[in-house]
Amino acid sequence: MAGDKPKIVVIGNVYVDMAIRCVDFPATGQITAGSSFSYTAVGAGSNQAIQAALCGCEVYLVSKVGKDIFGQMIKDNLDNFGVNCDFVFEAEAKNTGVSVSFVNSSGANRTIISEGTNRALQNSDIENERFEKLLRSADVCLINGSLSGDFVCSAIRAAKLAQTKVILDPALSGEQFENQSGKLPLDYYTADILVPNFAEAAELSTAQNHNIHTAKLIGSDLIARGVGCVVIKLGRRGALVVDKTGTDHIAPFEVKFVDHAGCGDAFDGALAASCSVGSAKGCLTADEIRKAAKFASAAGALACSKFGSQESLPKKEEIIELLQSLP
Repeated sequence: MAGDKPKIVVIGNVYVDMAIRCVDFPATGQITAGSSFSYTAVGAGSNQAIQAALCGCEVYLVSKVGKDIFGQMIKDNLDNFGVNCDFVFEAEAKNTGVSVSFVNSSGANRTIISEGTNRALQNSDIENERFEKLLRSADVCLINGSLSGDFVCSAIRAAKLAQTKVILDPALSGEQFENQSGKLPLDYYTADILVPNFAEAAELSTAQNHNIHTAKLIGSDLIARGVGCVVIKLGRRGALVVDKTGTDHIAPFEVKFVDHAGCGDAFDGALAASCSVGSAKGCLTADEIRKAAKFASAAGALACSKFGSQESLPKKEEIIELLQSLP
């Protein structure tokens, strides 16, 4: 897109994360003094949108917040990173999603999550001419499966109808995969690129030895079911790209590991950014996908080298610098 920024639509959740540090966790009925308190805007949708924006893309986030102080905080944070909030809807009678964590002196934590407005996104929010026009103008639609299944399926169908490339992170826990007997909703298999992490992908296999060979088998099975390409995030082992042309292992980057928070979101956002500058709308070559997966792996590695979720998200220049440092 000569002279224009690539356009990405990100569909995902948003939260305000609150953390309280204490020496010991309180027992039932007990009050314990905390040593510090912090709160920050987080969520897969926020993180992925910000990462794509840091990679130089025009980004629109589709999400929902409450009409409360936390909702405004999330919008202000997104605006600071240049993410368009025109489709961050407001719900009348629900609170913005929050997570509350208690961290003791040994680093152990206990967390409670209230989904709030993340479960209030409805098909009617995206079934209108205004949103359809946005999708048609976008190069990539990145969808996070942590939202309600019906809404995710509707979003996939809308993007496919608009002939926009669909990147889907299923974001399903092992328990959710087990409840679905190892199967994803049928619409998920129409994604151009499916991006599970290894823990998620392994739940699709009955194999006991979850290694790269197993990941290849899982990826091949997903391709056979209709997925265009599978990019499996392997954490410290890099990434695996599986499509009809074959399988490639993207080697991990050598960085000092500090914190894994936000690494997967950095990967997804950077992958979408790289794919958005690919070939014709709705179509990516195998080489373009592998190049995008390498770019995304570099972003994920850099995110691991810093503390925090959004604070650790790398800029495009940092990712390119890491790539160029390779022998």
